[in-house]
Amino acid sequence: MLKILIAEDEDIIRKGLAYTIDWLSMGYVIVGEASNGEEGIERIKELKPDVVIADIMMPKVNGIEMIRRVKDEVKFKSIILTSYAEFEYAKQAIELQAFEYLMKPVNVDVLRGVMIKLRQEIEQEREMELLLEQKNQGMDIARFSASEIYHNPYVIKAIEIIKARFAQKISIESISDELGVSSSYLSRKFKEETGHTYLDFVNSYRIQQAIKLLDEGVYRVYQVSDMTGFTDYKHFCSVFKKYTNSSPTEFVKNKM
Repeated sequence: MLKILIAEDEDIIRKGLAYTIDWLSMGYVIVGEASNGEEGIERIKELKPDVVIADIMMPKVNGIEMIRRVKDEVKFKSIILTSYAEFEYAKQAIELQAFEYLMKPVNVDVLRGVMIKLRQEIEQEREMELLLEQKNQGMDIARFSASEIYHNPYVIKAIEIIKARFAQKISIESISDELGVSSSYLSRKFKEETGHTYLDFVNSYRIQQAIKLLDEGVYRVYQVSDMTGFTDYKHFCSVFKKYTNSSPTEFVKNKM
């Protein structure tokens, strides 16, 4: 679930946004509220939300300034709300790279459409961050979803099997038997085509899937271990740390 903080000084509007919209159905959860900009700054630093929905005209510190003060400290997307259709406000929101600029009263259907698009953008950005991180560690995860870049039909089929059955016990011997080739031949061709050993490839793909599951915040670490094909919890933690430089527990804490 993506975390939302709502900063709005009008209590009726703030509570209406927080409690009359089915955020869970869109993959969001409200983690906090703020009734002025100063409180908003404190809550953003404390809760580290993924999305901040902020009114512009708030007491103490306005919404634009609130976002400006914390945007370099906490990574989040912002949606700006205002009753003032003035270009200067829109200009400032654009400079802050706000995802959307909405007029009050907020149309719920419009807001829903914005939130769905925003979730897609956040997920795409996180996926790209993961790809870059893995690539920097020597494993180009893009290959997992682009089997057409390979040439050997046995390697292509083996990758398809890995992607479909990563949560099961799969060995290069079982795959080679299924494909009707020797394990030594498949192992050699796999390394030639991908630049990685079969085991390294499988573990990297499993860790990629584990990160996605942990990022959802729904499953416990031991559950993710089972769901991604690691029958031994300690082995899962060891492999996870090898590819991410952090333990699964540390990863979850850093996401909170």
